[in-house]
Amino acid sequence: MVADPDAMPSRTRAKARLALRAERAFGLESVRARLVDSPPADAAASAMITSAMTDAPPRLAVSVKPESSLPPPPALLTPAPLVPFSAAPLSTDEKRVRLKAMDENEVRGCVRCRLCETRKNSVFGEGDVDASIFFIGEGPGENEDLTGRPFVGKAGQLLDKMIAAMGLRREQVFIANIVKCRPPGNRVPAPDEVATCTPYLERQLEIIRPRAIVTLGLPAAKYMLQSNSTMGKLRGHWHSWRGIKLMPTFHPAYILRSYTEQTRAAVWSDLQLVMAEVGLKPPARATKN
Repeated sequence: MVADPDAMPSRTRAKARLALRAERAFGLESVRARLVDSPPADAAASAMITSAMTDAPPRLAVSVKPESSLPPPPALLTPAPLVPFSAAPLSTDEKRVRLKAMDENEVRGCVRCRLCETRKNSVFGEGDVDASIFFIGEGPGENEDLTGRPFVGKAGQLLDKMIAAMGLRREQVFIANIVKCRPPGNRVPAPDEVATCTPYLERQLEIIRPRAIVTLGLPAAKYMLQSNSTMGKLRGHWHSWRGIKLMPTFHPAYILRSYTEQTRAAVWSDLQLVMAEVGLKPPARATKN
């Protein structure tokens, strides 16, 4: 039963209205409070007033109007659509200056997530600031953590061969990761670590403006495309990230674990699509005398 102020004696009614005004002052206008097993009107009003002045409020059953104007919690907000970059492209010199400043002034000393506690070196990424192709992996491994460079272990050596097969050198592309610090034990980066670190990656992409992005492995593809699809469904097809074409393919570490003709053919097929997009032709193979 809802306490009705008009059914109370005048003095009690005034106190009840005063309590209601106090509630409204704290933004509770959209909330209807119903006393469970409420006593008679006078006692209910007295309990309502007392609860406004003590730390022991009466037991309430609270219902919020569906049309409440309160915003949803941040975790429930729908991500904004990824629109193409609108700022004008930068000159080569300006790209170098901005990337160097980001690395030296922000990434190297970053302590925004727990990964900073176990890293030896952050791994900013490296390559041509005017690169047409931007490779994105999941995160640094042990060798990368020791050297501060991306893809320098066995997986990195295979990536170098993949780049060479495209007719390019490592120095002619750009290579980075979803997160800049090594996750302990090479585990998959946690969602909060990814959310904290990826603004660096997005700024790198905005500065460099590659013609094509190649994600290496499913975690990188899932983040960039905000997709839960399998690699089998994602690879081999063009996608788009902020107006830049994106091609998912297998991670070099996976290729080494599953070094089959089928896996290698799938990756080469993906890379050929990228080459055609940026106007590359595979290098002619040397002929034996």
